[in-house]
Amino acid sequence: MQGESRIDRELLDAAALVGHLIPAGSVFAFLAEHRRTVFPDSLFADLFTSSKGRPSLPGELIASVLVLQNLQDLSDRQAVEALRCDLRWKAACGLALTDEGFDPSVLTYWRRRLAASDRPNRVFEAVAEVVAQTGVLKGKTRRALDSAVLEDAVATQDTVTQLIAAIRRTVREVPGAAEVVARQCRAHDYGDPGKPDIAWDDRDAKQALVSGLVEDALTVVAAFGRAAAQGTLDDKAAQAVALLALIAGQDVEPADDSDGSDGRWKIARKVAEDRVVSVVDPQARHVHKTVHHRQDGYKAHVAVEPDTGLFTGGKLTQACGPDNHEAVVGVELIEAEDRSGEAESLQVLGDSAYGTGDARAALAEAGHTPVIKPGPLRPAVPGGFTVDDFTVNEADGVVTCPNGTTKKITKARNVVFGVACHACPLRTRCTSNKQGRTVRLHPQDAVLRQARADWAADPDLRAIYRQHRPMVERSIAWLIGPQGRYRKLRYRGVTTNDLWLHLRLAGLNLRRLLNLGLTRADGTWILV
Repeated sequence: MQGESRIDRELLDAAALVGHLIPAGSVFAFLAEHRRTVFPDSLFADLFTSSKGRPSLPGELIASVLVLQNLQDLSDRQAVEALRCDLRWKAACGLALTDEGFDPSVLTYWRRRLAASDRPNRVFEAVAEVVAQTGVLKGKTRRALDSAVLEDAVATQDTVTQLIAAIRRTVREVPGAAEVVARQCRAHDYGDPGKPDIAWDDRDAKQALVSGLVEDALTVVAAFGRAAAQGTLDDKAAQAVALLALIAGQDVEPADDSDGSDGRWKIARKVAEDRVVSVVDPQARHVHKTVHHRQDGYKAHVAVEPDTGLFTGGKLTQACGPDNHEAVVGVELIEAEDRSGEAESLQVLGDSAYGTGDARAALAEAGHTPVIKPGPLRPAVPGGFTVDDFTVNEADGVVTCPNGTTKKITKARNVVFGVACHACPLRTRCTSNKQGRTVRLHPQDAVLRQARADWAADPDLRAIYRQHRPMVERSIAWLIGPQGRYRKLRYRGVTTNDLWLHLRLAGLNLRRLLNLGLTRADGTWILV
């Protein structure tokens, strides 16, 4: 049953008694006066379909706590402590001075309800409604795309630890797995969550352990894999078996002079492209924003209006994978704004990560103008010719090299010059391959080629990019906080962390609006 906020004030209402002490223009003061307007009870009505039972806490109270919690990077326990002891929190959330707050588990309960609902990001949407009413984005025809890597909330596990943890998970969640493990698995005592006590500097002992753990994992998968595939296990059990199968294969390979059929395995000398880094949080991934800076976690993608610094959209995804690439998610964020009916024909700014041919084509088809820095071209030999030095004639299906030789484009969009390179006077500037130069054309080669030409020829494009890039970087700095304190996530999984991201964006947008002069007059939101 949904709880409702009270309009009448209690005798010791914090806002009435100490509200004058709260700085004007702060998020605390704003929520103390306007939380019911921004977060009305109707906003959360669908979360409580029953009219029976004990009423929940009012939605405007929980929404206010969640916004303040994510603005200040507090755990559930710390947020409830602030609600109990901090006068600003009491006033912002409409509590009495003597109110003891509630149990921290209430916040977990509400996050789960929101995450499982049809509108998990309704708090962000409610603040977006305030933004829309102010008209601050009217006529603002630029959006900037960017992303930030956020670190996961769990420790990265090595291969041995993951195998043990995955087998222990099947014991907990798969009916009958405990008996199979007790009867057939011998590499480790799976009642012990720690690492086996072996001589870790002994290569043979380490390989024997890895071999034993892999064989144990394969034994469990063989016992329950068919049931998982046929759907006779519940979701948790099936996921546990699938995860075990994945862990058993992602980091290991047959030992030297073995095909694996003899039970001999070793840790692979490669990293799986989509490697699970922790059984505790299977959706966390390896990621490197730069070549030298590698992390484990997720990516937060945002769209920003660069003049105001307001976030118009956001999405948290796994840190790698083609569907989670900046260019793919960036286009999704712009498309979402198109569907809202708010977007006009936009200039879309982004760094080279957003400059794929598919992204440029999608934005242009939707009527937007990409202002995206092209990625650098890498010549086959240092200082030599790049693909832009080859003339492409898509109509005739041919490509002409810098020496004037013309070859056809194959179905795979390759152009093989082959023997024509042998006597070419420009060969040393073109290729070091004995077989001659092969040019591989991107499916969107014409789009990318035009983008590079426009960027080089039009100083206005570069000026717009340089002018607005600093504000976007400032918005990302607001997102991750001073010294990156918000970069470390508190939750596991994409769904819960995406909810966190939107709550944080809602708080940041609210704070930004207040800095821009947000107020309410004659029943509407305006900036003064």
